[in-house]
Amino acid sequence: MIYTRSIPLFLALFAQSRAPALLFVSNELGRTITVIDVTTRRPLHEIPVPGRPRGISTSQNGRTVFVALSDTLRQHAGPADGIVVIDVATARIIERLPAGTDPEQFALSADGGWIYASNEDAGTATAIDVRGRKIGARFVVGIEPEGVAISPDARWVYVTGESSNTVSVIDTKAQRVVANILVPARPRAAAFSRDGRTAYVTSEIGRALTIVDVATHTATATIVLTDSGAKPVGVALSPDERLAYVATGRANTVAVVDLAAQRQVASIPVGRRPWGIAISADGRIVYTANGLSADVSVIDTGTRQVVATIKAGAGAWGVALSP
Repeated sequence: MIYTRSIPLFLALFAQSRAPALLFVSNELGRTITVIDVTTRRPLHEIPVPGRPRGISTSQNGRTVFVALSDTLRQHAGPADGIVVIDVATARIIERLPAGTDPEQFALSADGGWIYASNEDAGTATAIDVRGRKIGARFVVGIEPEGVAISPDARWVYVTGESSNTVSVIDTKAQRVVANILVPARPRAAAFSRDGRTAYVTSEIGRALTIVDVATHTATATIVLTDSGAKPVGVALSPDERLAYVATGRANTVAVVDLAAQRQVASIPVGRRPWGIAISADGRIVYTANGLSADVSVIDTGTRQVVATIKAGAGAWGVALSP
């Protein structure tokens, strides 16, 4: 593995008494992970990865980063397919977990023991025993599964099916799919509320954010976004869960949705083709990964304006913040 010359500087920063708060960006075309210091808003370095990176998440303690990698082979587990674990302190890949073919997105349980990953080419989802370093179960889900979200109590896993227009519901106790929720066309991402009672699902072609009652696994409301050309992908909730921030893809904006009023209340221009989105713990900053402009937009949620643009890699896809 070859790393950039900026690694020694990064290690020196990390070794300080207070490590910098970090943002990690998966660059699908560049096959790298960009590491950004969120305080200075400067990229520290890029970590090359041996495959096509998309889904990305940090561990609860912030010491490791998980990245879903895949190759160009369909329905065949190639050498690039899997979820790699990056040690933040050394910026090195320390482990590779099996994840089936073509893993795209995934969700990590709160205790760090399980990962649920979508297998886009196979129409399945894979449950990965992190500590055992093995696949624990596979599930048949919707067609072209992508988005994955796990409820705070780890009871439910929601997997979006882009071509079947469904959300498959996995009961983690029974280890089976127990429901399929019909949503507007081409669902992409899902997110649970902190109490686990509500889920939110974006639909790219349907231009919508769907609200789901988790107790019954039914869609209760659909909010159509108003931005011209909106293709909703990533979604992030404000800490008070009054607002949802939705990356709109080709519309090159972030739509701000008032969840109580069930309507879009603002539109924030960002870089080109925002997909991945993340929000700071205090809710003051939203970050988007912009694939066509290969950068990250930094949004001040108070003013609802972009206050910085940070260079990332080619095909910037997903973003994850250290805790």
